[in-house]
Amino acid sequence: MNSNKTENLLFLTGKLAEKSLNKVLQEVQANPKTPKFKYRVKQIGVSVAALMTPGMIARRLKNTGNANKMILPGLCQGDLSQLHRQYGIPVERGPDDLKDLPEYFGQNGVAPDLSQYSVQIFAEIVDVPDLTVEKILAKAAFFQAQGANVIDLGCLPNKPFKHLADAIKQLKSAGFKVSVDSMNADELLLAGKAGADYLLSLTEKTLWIADAVDASPILIPSRPGNMASLYRAIEVCLKKGKPFIADAILDPIHFGLADSIVRYHKLRKKYPQIQIMMGIGNVTELTDADTTGINAILFGLISELNINAVLATSVSPHAVNAIAEADNARRVMHAAKRDDRLPRGYSNGLLGLHDRRPFSYNADEIAEFAAQIKDTSFRIMVSENSVHVYNRDGLLQAIDPFAFYADLKVENDASHAFYLGVELARAQIAYQLKKRYVQDEELQWGVSEDRGQKTDDRKSHREASLKEKQAKKKPI
Repeated sequence: MNSNKTENLLFLTGKLAEKSLNKVLQEVQANPKTPKFKYRVKQIGVSVAALMTPGMIARRLKNTGNANKMILPGLCQGDLSQLHRQYGIPVERGPDDLKDLPEYFGQNGVAPDLSQYSVQIFAEIVDVPDLTVEKILAKAAFFQAQGANVIDLGCLPNKPFKHLADAIKQLKSAGFKVSVDSMNADELLLAGKAGADYLLSLTEKTLWIADAVDASPILIPSRPGNMASLYRAIEVCLKKGKPFIADAILDPIHFGLADSIVRYHKLRKKYPQIQIMMGIGNVTELTDADTTGINAILFGLISELNINAVLATSVSPHAVNAIAEADNARRVMHAAKRDDRLPRGYSNGLLGLHDRRPFSYNADEIAEFAAQIKDTSFRIMVSENSVHVYNRDGLLQAIDPFAFYADLKVENDASHAFYLGVELARAQIAYQLKKRYVQDEELQWGVSEDRGQKTDDRKSHREASLKEKQAKKKPI
């Protein structure tokens, strides 16, 4: 929905979902906060709504009556422009699950704007002296694709970085912003002269390096927790008009985390206008917990403290998507702060393991669906009670996929058995983790999903299955 005027909406659906759709629409209209609209539900003769296609709709739908917009099931595939041309009204997809219609209407059908953020992500490439320039460039491109604004080169103590200048120059030529993190003054000086944009990390004792180069310094205390030394370095830069970012240093859990958060709070109170960085890797990398939740909490603090940049790392296997998570978290927190709202309902990117509303239908509703089935094709759904499998021969309930095998009677149909094995395994995982399950769709894992280009392996399986069935029908 993207208009405040009263609309006449035409909802297309399938046989199984028709009753539920009408029920949900009645509930939506009963909500006084919902924009007013008129509607008509049209069932176009397909059992499963998600199986309808634009071509099928064009053949079966004779007219749209007085509707001025058509709403299709969210899982309807294909180009909708042909329907717009044929019927002369806007055509759009609703939510994937009709039970999400109340939220769809409550937000006027407009996805939250997550295009903006106020935190810059410095993504550290660790152990760069051990990497070739080509590998550094490849890692930088990977981090940039995940959301990094600046590529940080993490040097190693007592290990020469002979290709430091070359790496910086090639990164800059490729369009990257670059920071260099080193405890060696000579390396920092060389990095600044080679064109690095930022130098990590300078103290009041090494601040002289910033006078010799154009790079902006990241300032830290001269000793852990010594905020007085950080304040002195800040005052020097303010007096000289030198751009800088200050970092109070975030410590790991049980090694000063709470005190370090207090330091950031004091730093922001003392200097309301300066740029501040928080290095979040000490918590994401050094805690055996899923980093999605850790990043959500950290970026909530970052948002409240108006912190302007983070140094993020993605080294430990459990933190493999930490940069992408940081990107999602900064956008969600920025939007929630802008809207003066809790950070809920903006994105599922950090809901990797669970969903807010995992079970769309209860056991009784699924039983109603099962009673309508007239064919042998299996439908799979998940409720808070169990996994449900049904066709015209009955409804089965269990959690372990192996519990279904004896009753499915697919021992002589390898392709069908393979398909059911895949889907039931997904359904079991969804039940155990309290995730949303939709038959024939992969489970959603937030920013951890593989967003690379995928081939339609399901299509290949269907084609192979069809050939197998045809081969069985041929006389020997």
